Amino acid sequence: MSLMGLVTRRFPFGLRWLGASFWRLEHAFERARAAGRVEDDARIRIFVVMLCFGLGFGVLAIGATQAALFSGAARHAVTGWTPPQARADLVDREGRLLAADLLHFGLYVDPAEVWDLEATRVALARALPEVDAERLERALSGERRTFLVGGMTPVEKAALHRLGLPGISFEPEQQRVYPLNHTASHLIGFADTGGQGLAGAELALNDDIRSLAGGGGEVALSIDLRVQGALEDELRKAAQAYGPKGAVGIVAHVHTGEILGLASYPDFDPNEASAATADQRLNRAASSVFEMGSTFKAFTVAIGLDTGVATMASTFDAREPYQLGYRKISDFHASRKVLSLVEVFQHSSNIGTARLAVGVGPERLSRYFTDLGLTTAAAVELKESASPLTPKVWNQDAVASTSFGHGMNVSPLALTRAMLPLLNGGKMIPLTVRRQAPGYRPEGKQVLSETTSAQMLQIMRANVTGGSGGKADAAGLSVGGKTGTGEKYDPAIRRYNDKRQVSSFAAVFPSDGPLENDRYFVLILLDEPHGSPETFGYSTGGWVAAPATGALISRIAPFLGISRHIGPLEHQPRLASAPTILAEAR
Repeated sequence: MSLMGLVTRRFPFGLRWLGASFWRLEHAFERARAAGRVEDDARIRIFVVMLCFGLGFGVLAIGATQAALFSGAARHAVTGWTPPQARADLVDREGRLLAADLLHFGLYVDPAEVWDLEATRVALARALPEVDAERLERALSGERRTFLVGGMTPVEKAALHRLGLPGISFEPEQQRVYPLNHTASHLIGFADTGGQGLAGAELALNDDIRSLAGGGGEVALSIDLRVQGALEDELRKAAQAYGPKGAVGIVAHVHTGEILGLASYPDFDPNEASAATADQRLNRAASSVFEMGSTFKAFTVAIGLDTGVATMASTFDAREPYQLGYRKISDFHASRKVLSLVEVFQHSSNIGTARLAVGVGPERLSRYFTDLGLTTAAAVELKESASPLTPKVWNQDAVASTSFGHGMNVSPLALTRAMLPLLNGGKMIPLTVRRQAPGYRPEGKQVLSETTSAQMLQIMRANVTGGSGGKADAAGLSVGGKTGTGEKYDPAIRRYNDKRQVSSFAAVFPSDGPLENDRYFVLILLDEPHGSPETFGYSTGGWVAAPATGALISRIAPFLGISRHIGPLEHQPRLASAPTILAEAR
């Protein structure tokens, strides 16, 4: 059997046809050579070569068409290639943009292709005034293609391109952009040019942000930009009025631990993080620790109630300073009378609080402080969360000092987290900078009873209606809270300096309604503020932090769905067995 017969018998029709065609061509070559028509032989071979190329291009065209129409490539063409340093967008809880990668360009100079050196030098110096003249000269006089400047926007690139300068070229590059500049800078943080988060949420959620970059995803933070804007505005006003070294503001949901606003003053622009000072980049809410002063009295009172050492009817003798070993504990404004538990809180009595803490004892007080998270760094995603400074030995002296916020330094975030169980029914939950799903309520350890939490909401409200927190009141919003003024220890004089204070106000709103209702914690802190004529020279928490807190709550309540109720409150967060606060306050 001939070779042609074997091909036609054993292979499918298409291959048989192709084989027969080649055999016919080969016979044509043989006939052309036999007849002496060499030119015909050449034409046939050229035709064959052209046919082969045509078939090859045809196959490629069919493959490309199939890939474009049926392989799903069109769906991925929108996103294109994802550079290794790419990061997903950051948005607030309502989807408002906080950070994004945008296409920028790097400018390169190749001296070998520059036609007119002087003209190019003048044109680039005029178009790029930020580029150092010496650097430009090195790029133009070098021996190889050199990077000159990066981060150029498409508009800037187009303007340079229109100059038509030979030897000038551009390469695309991704750049992280923060469109709101200073807003929420400490919470958002920033990333480097290699796509690695360096601070704030950019660092804390780095893995998620990188992994979602390729699919066009986004990472939603817990903050609400409306709340954040109001917080920063009120904090800035207070800072301008009282000239502190720094300031902190925090707003958090007491049941979810979501941070709805976080501000640290002074702030910075993450688009130019390298130009900011270390003080501007310092996240005081997470990284700084302070002696928080009388805000700690809220913990001491709650622990006293929870252990049964005190009740709402308990009284404490504050007629004379309290002598405890070698120490004499006095009140800032001596009332010189026997105080009820509520009055101890309202008058911010060091004497009454110390007596209560000594009754609780070192072992129980330290255990409760641990359960409230005050002896460890605040549980939150932020890597900047600082560890506290706690007493080395829990004795009566340590108990008395820490009961009113001395001898123990914690971060504002740690204070915030410890306050939540006092306000949410007694559950210890972590803080979070991630947006949580509607209805989210994390599981948490029960560190205080619901009864204690309900009583603390009443006591904190009483402090605003008739105590040291009156300037934080906001009409119809049932604000409760506690002032805090912690004097700083001054090594130069080897004692606490009453001219250097950490002044704060820790608030809750609304304080009325069932325990399970939505409720919010607010902290305003000023580090070493100065008094003003309006405050009669005082720089304590009640004078400089409480007014800012009240103004802030008035502004953000509508954003959070909290309505004002003018008139008597109908649903106090109390149990039937608990006496009313107003009766106790009298």
